[in-house]
Amino acid sequence: MPAPTGPATRAGADSPTAPTCAPGPTAAAATDPQGALAAAAAALSATLRHHRDLGFTEVALQGAYLLGPDEALAAQERALQGCRRCRLCEGRTTVVFGSGNPRADLVVIGEGPGAEEDAQGKPFVGRAGQLLTRMLEAVQLARDEVYITNAVKCRPPGNRNPEPDELAACAPFLAAQLAVIRPKVVLALGSVAAQALLRTREPIGKLRGRVHPFGTAVLVPTFHPAFLLRNPGPEYRRLAWEDLKLARREYDRRRQR
Repeated sequence: MPAPTGPATRAGADSPTAPTCAPGPTAAAATDPQGALAAAAAALSATLRHHRDLGFTEVALQGAYLLGPDEALAAQERALQGCRRCRLCEGRTTVVFGSGNPRADLVVIGEGPGAEEDAQGKPFVGRAGQLLTRMLEAVQLARDEVYITNAVKCRPPGNRNPEPDELAACAPFLAAQLAVIRPKVVLALGSVAAQALLRTREPIGKLRGRVHPFGTAVLVPTFHPAFLLRNPGPEYRRLAWEDLKLARREYDRRRQR
């Protein structure tokens, strides 16, 4: 089917032209062309779904549009900056999209950005983020090896938990991120993120400590670093450490497949 050449259009709004990218050959594509094509197709599909969820009805395809993970995530982040799908947009400074390795085998998902994250536009940069960095390092994972994001991309006022309708409004954007990255393991931080991702009302105390199927990946819930800062006792630290070791074992096992 011929590619449309007009600008991307969205009802009731001015719409930017979709980003273009002409990828060059890579070593991975040369040795595994089918895998490279599948990855490119998945990135394109996720990007198009993301535009659809933002209300675009047409997307201009100029030249090759098979975006790699870096370009696909960057395009999603640019498109999301004007999002007004829920009331969280009213108080945000910026959309906190995510950061880290676009090809990560492990993705960390929290609940929502706090004040410092809203100011800097990056997830987990405050005290909870510093603890998260130490937690990852404890199982020999650097922040730049993983990808970190949240279930909602805008700061809830007063750092409250995201409401169900806010989580639902952001769910397509998180799904689009995961479709591009295609992680093997998801580490869900806190009850809000774990319950939203697993579509359950079970408390984190019952969800943690085990591996949950999650599409083609697995999901390991644990306590949110902010909770651990508020509850610094040895018992919660021990349980969180067990969860981290479980996530690391799954990470190693699934990468060897």
